[in-house]
Amino acid sequence: MFDPSGEGQEYLYWVGCTGALQERNVKVTKSLVRLLLEAGVSFGVLGGEEGCSGDPARRLGQEYLYQLQAEQNIATFKAKSVQKVIANCPHCYNTIAHEYPQFDGTFETVHHSVFLAQLIAEGKLRPDATNGLSEKSATYHDPCYISRHNGIIDEPRSVLAATGTTQVEMGRCKRGTFCCGAGGSHMWVEENRGTRINDVRTTEAVDTGADLIAVACPFCMQMFESSVGNVPAAVERGVQVFDLAELLDQSVAYSRPSGNGGTPSAPEEAATPEVPPEKVEAGEGPTV
Repeated sequence: MFDPSGEGQEYLYWVGCTGALQERNVKVTKSLVRLLLEAGVSFGVLGGEEGCSGDPARRLGQEYLYQLQAEQNIATFKAKSVQKVIANCPHCYNTIAHEYPQFDGTFETVHHSVFLAQLIAEGKLRPDATNGLSEKSATYHDPCYISRHNGIIDEPRSVLAATGTTQVEMGRCKRGTFCCGAGGSHMWVEENRGTRINDVRTTEAVDTGADLIAVACPFCMQMFESSVGNVPAAVERGVQVFDLAELLDQSVAYSRPSGNGGTPSAPEEAATPEVPPEKVEAGEGPTV
């Protein structure tokens, strides 16, 4: 348990709603936890005390609900003396980093792509360049909330490069990225005119010829996952979607015995390193 008077955890890992509740993104949470444990990062989670960051409410115009959610989270953070936060959702990252200070909630917040890049640079994570990923090509989709809004461009690509994959870029990338289809509250809106935005973006990704689509956002993950089955070329070539943490998890040289084969497979079939289950189950493991 986090104890500011003792040796509490240095970081709060903010799991996020989709990272805790959406089946596909729970796999990303587990990969990131394995990597943090391997790197010796001192961290904890809130478990059942974690609420929504409030980002969806504010984007939908529900300002009152957003402020209630933000103030509750800030109160929880302060009660537990949280100072540093790791978030793998760009929406949560942006909200906690830049909008919570409006309510006297200032916390040092880092996106998981930046944190993983730092751990690799410090030698705390050691990707194996000879793993199966070296035979794959990948295109990275820049999430709007870390690229256009926060200028996080190079760090995700350095993580992807460390996995050994060959990188290919889409025409619309970096600060000129194109939305995955979830932005502007479209995550909760059914499109009924024209071509679905996520199908357009998935087609752009597939047209690069890449074997894999790399993402760094749970909303982007859901959009691409729901679209790869709608794009004929993606179906024909078996294009898969992975978060950067999952690709790094598959390529890292673990210090303990691991069942990680290093070759991408369908998410539900992906090999899992031998880490005690109680430490990787969503909502469990180290707690703040």
